[in-house]
Amino acid sequence: MEVFLMYFLFIVGLVLIIKGGDWFVDAAVWFAEISGIPHFIVGATVVGFATSLPEVIVSVIAAAQGDVEMATGNAIGSVTANTGLILGISLLFMPMAIKLKEYLPKILLLFASIAAVWIFGISGYISFIASIVLIALFAVFVWENISSAKKSLGSEGDTAVEGKEEVTKLLVVKKIALFVFGCAGIIVGSELLVNYGSEIAASLGVPTRIISISAVAIGTSLPELVTTVSAIRKKQASLSVGNILGSNIIDITFILPPCMLAYGKSLPVSAGTLYVDLPVLMGLTLLCFVPTFFTKKFSRWQGVVLLLGYAGYIIYTFMFH
Repeated sequence: MEVFLMYFLFIVGLVLIIKGGDWFVDAAVWFAEISGIPHFIVGATVVGFATSLPEVIVSVIAAAQGDVEMATGNAIGSVTANTGLILGISLLFMPMAIKLKEYLPKILLLFASIAAVWIFGISGYISFIASIVLIALFAVFVWENISSAKKSLGSEGDTAVEGKEEVTKLLVVKKIALFVFGCAGIIVGSELLVNYGSEIAASLGVPTRIISISAVAIGTSLPELVTTVSAIRKKQASLSVGNILGSNIIDITFILPPCMLAYGKSLPVSAGTLYVDLPVLMGLTLLCFVPTFFTKKFSRWQGVVLLLGYAGYIIYTFMFH
């Protein structure tokens, strides 16, 4: 295949994921918000699931095709991009105070998920037992969100969208169409991204892991970025942070187990993932959330540190791959 066509189809895949993710998130948020569920819960659940769909599909397709480094690199790389790049941008422009009791369960689940992958990865593989542990953490995450939503419904404060649109049949049909076409765009775009991302890596002599944790991971994290930019515009900080927290937990706990099933055996974990990617991810997560335990707020300086840390990680990875 000609080089130009290879790059063109890779870009088409990115565009389909971006636009498909935009439509999918828009429809998912609308359906959630007309129910009156608070924004933080919407962000951590519905938007989190919606914006994680590209990562799930890209990684599972890659694993099914035997491209394990693409699968694991995208899963870990997407969480790192979400934390260092996207949450960094969110906190830089929109620092916020928080109710610690709302965030603490999800923050602890995120730490537990990263630690589980790191500990099990020391053996060199994500095994069946590791997958069971990750699925159990995912189940706890779902249960905690359902419980939080039940407690929050009917409470005052951050509830339904102000100035809700009148729900008409035409509007419902439009949102369903956006949902379906958005999902289709993500699936087709993911297939193109995996296939031609691997070919580009091979043609440049760049390891698949580098492509997966950079171009592919950032590409599949663009729905989170779109949601964050939209939240900044609308001054909905809790939606943005909730979305990233939820997406990160989903990316770790709900991507790797299906990848193992698609691959047909335990997923190999590369030395680069074990000794560089996971430590950087844990470090960025600690920098982001530990100070918040004490201050009960996300500060602008945290956004600056996250962005600098992520930039340093990407530069180091390309220089010393």
